[in-house]
Amino acid sequence: MSATTPSVMFACVHNAGRSQMALGFFRRLAGDRAVARSGGSDPGERLNPVAVAAMAEVGIDISAEAPAAWTPVALQASDVIVTMGCGDECPFYPGRRYLDWELDDPAGQSIERVREIRDEIERRVRGLIEELGVGA
Repeated sequence: MSATTPSVMFACVHNAGRSQMALGFFRRLAGDRAVARSGGSDPGERLNPVAVAAMAEVGIDISAEAPAAWTPVALQASDVIVTMGCGDECPFYPGRRYLDWELDDPAGQSIERVREIRDEIERRVRGLIEELGVGA
């Protein structure tokens, strides 16, 4: 990674839905022009299967991902930290750009509702990629 390659961390509580969907879109749309990670404050045991299915519908396979905790090293290495519903558990490191994306948690939601959340995540990821200047 060069000093000019932007890096983004997508952070939520369980790292099983929203942040994983955002990571999938970011990696697909930014390619190797940026680095992306995701993590949670209290990682779940597995990805939300409805989120995995909703992403598969748009041709993005996130089924091999696994919920993981965010780490101080990964957070400090990120230029932008996107938080998604982690509330008081959200990490804070001075000198980083923060975006707080208020998005419903896909846990326990119908596929129809998860599609709406997915589409909103895609819209926001596209906007972030444009801001960072790393689009295709």
